[in-house]
Amino acid sequence: MVEDVKQGLVKASGASKFNFGGWEAAVGLTERWLARAERVDTLLEGLPTGLAGQERARAQQLFYGVVRWSSRIESALAGLMARPPRTKVRALLTVAGFELLEGGADLTAKVIHHAVEKAKTVCSAKEAGLVNAVARKLALRLAEKPADMATELAHPEWLVARWTQQFGAATTRLLLEWNQQPAPVYARWRIEAPVPEFLAPTKWPGFYEVKAGKWDEVRRLVGESALYVQDPSTRLCIELLAPQPGETILDACAAPGGKSLFIADLMKSGKIVALDEPAAPGKTDIRLVRLKENLSRAPAGVEVALVEADLRKVNTVFYRNLNLPEEYDAVLLDAPCSNTGVMRHRIDVKWRLQDGDFARHAEQQLELLHAAARLVKSGGRLVYSTCSVDGQENEQVVKAFFDSRAGGPFKLEKSVQAYPWKDGHDGAGAFLLRRA
Repeated sequence: MVEDVKQGLVKASGASKFNFGGWEAAVGLTERWLARAERVDTLLEGLPTGLAGQERARAQQLFYGVVRWSSRIESALAGLMARPPRTKVRALLTVAGFELLEGGADLTAKVIHHAVEKAKTVCSAKEAGLVNAVARKLALRLAEKPADMATELAHPEWLVARWTQQFGAATTRLLLEWNQQPAPVYARWRIEAPVPEFLAPTKWPGFYEVKAGKWDEVRRLVGESALYVQDPSTRLCIELLAPQPGETILDACAAPGGKSLFIADLMKSGKIVALDEPAAPGKTDIRLVRLKENLSRAPAGVEVALVEADLRKVNTVFYRNLNLPEEYDAVLLDAPCSNTGVMRHRIDVKWRLQDGDFARHAEQQLELLHAAARLVKSGGRLVYSTCSVDGQENEQVVKAFFDSRAGGPFKLEKSVQAYPWKDGHDGAGAFLLRRA
């Protein structure tokens, strides 16, 4: 599958192996995204392996920019052509549109000239003339400030309206501006050894910012299990869970395993059961593959077990038959959600998300919370968390749980809600529930 994507990217760009660079790769990625609405992470996995590191980074930077700003660029392109061009031409113009937004007036002439010259080989001489005419008009439109915030900052209108209702217009603007910025790379230092100088300290203990230019060293340290790439927001639910040595802990929605590994690092000894839904028949779920890899990096004193099952559909007999505990000292339920707190990283989420998804997620989250609660021993802890900033998936789910019979034995001890515009990292909600 990945190889098919790679072949498609080369074909889509119209470039040979001798002139295939980051810019052409970005056009190929954009063409496939526009034509098939494929997921961004899937497309990036298909980048040709022969693409040099600097060119690969350029391709990703351009493609991410296109996806982030697509509605702003599409709005500016609207009506500039008498008939829709080939998807390849549209992709080229969209990449050029992002470069115009990124570079501003000082680089307009350079961006247009570059796009026209590339169009001669990526497309055709005739289409290069179209690109020349359209790009000049596109530059003028993109220089104008749109009248509405949704278009200006390239988010769906319904989502901006939803956030405005929840947070107010000024705060919503802060969130939109946050989402439109490239995300820094953070990593957690895992071992008792001096931290390399190229890892910049942050205000969050144990987390460091990874600056550009040291990726070979980063890959080596990750391979040696000294470093794990992870956003500081992940610490919130783990701090509430407060794993202790010797405990038995269930990570109930564990894939891809970053939080399971974090728990294991804090425990040093004990047992972690990492559970997540199995892959579809005949399919490989990369998240489960990564979960297995992450569990293999756990400290030697921590026993780990990987279980593929739907938490909502198994009972204590299921665990007993696998010789696993039927009750746990602590359960982490990091539930599937809208991802509205992590849109800097998951840049295409805003285009895939629908208004009805929030209610659907909340219903599933409550079901998962009920299932997780049954596995907490007396006096034990249950942490419910999401990477959402939306109240329907956070406070309202917890309230619905306490309004039900299942909530009776529990009390809410503590909660935390991180907002990107306040906390400086991804958004997240976390709630510590204690069983009587």
